[in-house]
Amino acid sequence: MKSRTENPKSTRTVAGFIAAVSLLAAIAAVGVADQRSPAPARPAVSKAKSIRLYSVERKGYVMSEKVVKSEAEWQKVLTPEQFRVTRQAGTERAFANAYWDNHEKGVYRCVACGNDLFTSGTKFDSGTGWPSFTGPVAKENVEMKGDQSAFTGGTEVVCARCGSHLGHIFDDGPKPAGLRYCINSAALSFKKG
Repeated sequence: MKSRTENPKSTRTVAGFIAAVSLLAAIAAVGVADQRSPAPARPAVSKAKSIRLYSVERKGYVMSEKVVKSEAEWQKVLTPEQFRVTRQAGTERAFANAYWDNHEKGVYRCVACGNDLFTSGTKFDSGTGWPSFTGPVAKENVEMKGDQSAFTGGTEVVCARCGSHLGHIFDDGPKPAGLRYCINSAALSFKKG
């Protein structure tokens, strides 16, 4: 029997063809797998995380998502003064704001996200011209940050849900806690009740 010699060039061509077909089959299999089980769509706000907040209305803690928006989105939902105070850490004028002399019963909420912040039961007349409170509805509802402006001498207070600047906290409030949360009216909305 005569030994058959194969042409090395044709062997390489066949091997290359088989490799190319195998590669195309693998790519097609991945594409089919992707069509069968597509990745779940990501929510528009992918950085949002759940946080625990106190709800005055529900008289207890609730889980809520952090509110994350671009500066452009905040400008669409806030007035220029609200934006300047809450998003740019501004301060409104003393004695010329909505709630410094408000004596009605109710809840003060974050103007940007609706988070419950303070109640009228903790509000007091500090003589400063801004709404002043002895404490928030719950420590979880606000966050303290290092002071951003050297002249205040207080620690910055921000909304725990959306990060809006609210005002500052000082240690010259009434007893027993001795704290004064000096808050901008432009950072607040008020619900009677």
